[in-house]
Amino acid sequence: MKKGYLGIDIGSISTKGIIIGKEDQILAKAYLWTKGNPIEAVTNLLRELQKQIAGKDIVVVAVGTTGSARKLIGTILEASVIKNEITAHAVGTMSKYPDVKTILEIGGQDSKIILLEDGIVTDYAMNTLCAAGTGSFLSSQAKRLDVPVEQFGKIALTSKNPTKIAARCTVFAESDLVHKAQMGYKKEDIIAGLCNSVAQNYLNNVGKGKKIKSPIIFQGGVSKNVGVVKAFETILKEDIIVDEIGHLMGALGVAILARNTGQERMFDFKVTDHSFETRGVECNRCPNHCEIICIRDDKKLIDAYGNRCERGAIKQ
Repeated sequence: MKKGYLGIDIGSISTKGIIIGKEDQILAKAYLWTKGNPIEAVTNLLRELQKQIAGKDIVVVAVGTTGSARKLIGTILEASVIKNEITAHAVGTMSKYPDVKTILEIGGQDSKIILLEDGIVTDYAMNTLCAAGTGSFLSSQAKRLDVPVEQFGKIALTSKNPTKIAARCTVFAESDLVHKAQMGYKKEDIIAGLCNSVAQNYLNNVGKGKKIKSPIIFQGGVSKNVGVVKAFETILKEDIIVDEIGHLMGALGVAILARNTGQERMFDFKVTDHSFETRGVECNRCPNHCEIICIRDDKKLIDAYGNRCERGAIKQ
């Protein structure tokens, strides 16, 4: 019987899962859209992962969660470890690239940069305020241009004269894109310009003031866009590493952290048959007015969090 360690990265746009063995070998992996419902997304993710390990004599003995909904999903799955994205991405990346110095990450609605020295995170920054330069931004522009976003990168590489697009915010970028299209710029030049502006916007905001050193690894859904990869390489004058499972590095990292806790118990995939419900409750027992999230399993309260003092504790 093989022991498996499950890591789940629940983001606002996508939900990623991976099951690894004792030597970090990948036993199963899955990626799907969150669609605004992290509980349903994780339920579907678990069903897909279970299919992949069916009949392989694999037993999951530890679970870790990361991402924006890590606390919620970690509570439901009784995770042995719940970690922030910075730690998870750093651990996952270093497991494959121990000499990495810089991690560039652009996801669906946010982006981050992580700087490391001798395997230790020395600095980081996150951008969650503006969508310019994220996957959702590129997707919206792809719809506007009537081009599948999956083809953006390849089309960008055919451009010989990328158009300059003002991408410091989504409003300016969209109006500038429409203006350039109306002026008759070629579609491939506009797309290449968008890819360049994504990289430049990231470096001017998330990477501002950061000393970016090689080896550099680019992760997140946008790393699959070869046009953006080329833009980073041109601007930084450095080779950019894109791993085939770069979009799963957060899940990989938290799976490794779950394994390293040494806390093992058999994970029951039948949790997908449960009916979980969340409800927000505002506490009025002090001036904080905390919003407390209550999680119920078939109407039974299993956890509540969000209170900043004991007066907001909900126990039943």
